[in-house]
Amino acid sequence: MSTAPRTLFEKIWSRHVVTEGAGGMSLLYIDRLLMHDGAVHTFDRLRKAGRAIRRPDAIAATADHYVPTATGPRGIADPAIRGMVTEMARHTADLRIPYFGPGDARQGIVHVMGPEQGFTLPGITLVCGDSHTATHGAFGCLAFGIGASELEHVLATSCLWQRKPRAMRIRVDGARPPGVAAKDVILTVIATISAAGGTGYVIEYAGAAIAAMSMDERMTVCNMSIEAGARAGMVAPDVTTYGYLEGRPFAPAAAQWDAARAHWETLPSDEGAVFDAEVVLDAATLAPTVTWGTSPQEALPITGRVPDPAETADPARRSAIERMLAYMGLAANTPLTAIKVDRVFIGSCTNSRLEDLRSAAVVVRGRRVVVPAWVVAGSGLIKRAAEAEGLDRIFREAGFEWREPGCSMCIGMNGDTGRPGERVASTSNRNFEGRQGKGVRTHLMSPAMAAAAAVTGRLTDVRALTGEAR
Repeated sequence: MSTAPRTLFEKIWSRHVVTEGAGGMSLLYIDRLLMHDGAVHTFDRLRKAGRAIRRPDAIAATADHYVPTATGPRGIADPAIRGMVTEMARHTADLRIPYFGPGDARQGIVHVMGPEQGFTLPGITLVCGDSHTATHGAFGCLAFGIGASELEHVLATSCLWQRKPRAMRIRVDGARPPGVAAKDVILTVIATISAAGGTGYVIEYAGAAIAAMSMDERMTVCNMSIEAGARAGMVAPDVTTYGYLEGRPFAPAAAQWDAARAHWETLPSDEGAVFDAEVVLDAATLAPTVTWGTSPQEALPITGRVPDPAETADPARRSAIERMLAYMGLAANTPLTAIKVDRVFIGSCTNSRLEDLRSAAVVVRGRRVVVPAWVVAGSGLIKRAAEAEGLDRIFREAGFEWREPGCSMCIGMNGDTGRPGERVASTSNRNFEGRQGKGVRTHLMSPAMAAAAAVTGRLTDVRALTGEAR
């Protein structure tokens, strides 16, 4: 066995290869599988094919994409959606798969619930039928989204054919200035390398600014790796990771915890490990950041202006900017802080965790919203914890709607959408055309920035409200 220094990704990949196939494909063993309500029909297809579930004990499921956040899972009026949730409950009960469905306080977004329960662990391979499965890489595991046919394969075999990605390291050195959140970091990363910059890679995030992040912040960063085109994002496990996991229901306990931690401590990339690509950012140069276009890569510091296509020499890029400005209803050279918003959404698997709600509440406290604004906690446990701290009272007194957990307006599958032409300040992860409803214009930002937009009615530098130095 080679003793050459290896990356975190290489260590996990090599440990999970079952066999090598033709054309550079590897058969990977998959340790854990997460499912949401949109994947329920997979059980029917497997049953019709006469195939059994290989490892029900390695699966956990929840209801998130389709559940209404105005009333919660108990208030599902659409019979088709109610049927999906009911069927998920029946299948998981028959197979003894843990299911965090209607009426369960732990119900929530699959990428929030999984880590919250300790289902996500360092060193494992984890998949889910959702592109933002990259979130779980924050724990130092290899986690990625899969399609419907791949989901069936994993359910039946616990394995998956994959082509080995290359390894990229994105180092964010130094310390973040006051007012700069994890969302600002990842939006800047994507703006720097482009929405296709990570294609073919697994990204390992490193550097002092990443190491100083909490687990909630690391999940925000890894969550949006897919928006940079990467197969997955990862952060090496450390004491912050262990502190988060210890005592969680699905995490190892007692002697198994000691053995697991001893293994996890061997996972970080070795000194001298070689990456196929490397990008370095200086955290001190970062600022609160928002998107202006229809891709997460179209992000700028809030102190900037809407780009002018006339200043772009590349005709293809110039045409793309013109199309985005037309969809977004923006004029070139408009200061970003002059853009008015019609609605604010704080939620999604990117930014619905307790720290996200706390950071928004700091901005909201003692102020009133001037546009419709929602807060959608990522899980029932987060909602309860926030209520125990009085965060719900702060949001309600400011005029926010305090809604039940779910994916909500991030994707709008449950009917939570904006009206055509509305401009939304959103903490979600995608600003594609129509993502939050037909004709809706989405600006991505951090929870604190979204809160600032809610109380001013326009894109706002949150530092102007919190008194943090620029």
